[in-house]
Amino acid sequence: MSSRALVSDTAMVMAAGMGKRMRPLTASQPKPMVRVAGKPLIDHALDRMVESGLTRAVVNVHYLADSLEAHLAERKDISVSFSNERDQLLETGGGMIKAQGDLPDPFYCLNSDNIWLDGPRTAFADLSQLWDPARMDALLLVVPHGRAVNFRGKGDFHMDGTGLLSRRRSGRIAPFIYSGIQLVSHRLLRDAPDGKFSTNILWTRAMEEGRLFGAAFTGLWFEVGTPQSIAPTEEALRRG
Repeated sequence: MSSRALVSDTAMVMAAGMGKRMRPLTASQPKPMVRVAGKPLIDHALDRMVESGLTRAVVNVHYLADSLEAHLAERKDISVSFSNERDQLLETGGGMIKAQGDLPDPFYCLNSDNIWLDGPRTAFADLSQLWDPARMDALLLVVPHGRAVNFRGKGDFHMDGTGLLSRRRSGRIAPFIYSGIQLVSHRLLRDAPDGKFSTNILWTRAMEEGRLFGAAFTGLWFEVGTPQSIAPTEEALRRG
C-alpha cells in the first residue's frame, strides 16, 4: 500500500494507560509490552502502520514509560517520537491535545493494544477513502459484531446510510463496535478542556454538529483487553 493512498503519514499511538484490566501481566510491564503471538501488542499496531505506508508514530507514555521508550527506540522502520505524560496521565482527549503540536492535520489515532487483520484494504486506507474534511471532524473505524473476535459487549454505535454515528441506545444492541482506530481533524480538538479528559467529550460535540462519521472495517479485529483474551486471539491468528 503506497502512502499516496493515505491522507496522513502519521498516527498518534495511545500507550500511556495503566492497563488495569490486563493485570497481573501489567504489574511489571506496560500493557503495550504484553506479548501476544510472540511480540508486544504495540508492535502488532506499528507493523500494520508500516505495511500500510505510514512513516511516523507519536506515542504517549506514562506508566513504566522508560521500558516502552527503550523498546521502541530499537525500531528503525518507522520514525517514533514520544509525548511525555509521566507527570500526569491525560486520558485519550487530553493526550491528543498535549501532542497536537507534533501531529499533522488530519492524523490517525489508535490504541496501542489493537490487533487486527486487514481486509481487501488496510484499516488506514478504509478511513482515507471515506475522509471528507469539509463534513467530518473525526472518522471512526467501526467493526460489525461478526468481524470482532473475543468481543462480548453490546456495541458502541449506530450508523446511518451516510455514515453518521449515534451512540448505542439504552437497552439496545448497537451493530458497530469502535475499533480504537480513528482519523482526526484538528477541528475536533478546538476549545478542548484543560488537563485530562476523554475523547468522548469531543465526539459528543461532533455528533451534535453532525460531524462524527464511521467507516465499517473490512478486516478482522481482536478484542485483547484481559489476560483471558490472549490465548483465543493467538489461536485465531494462527488460523489466519
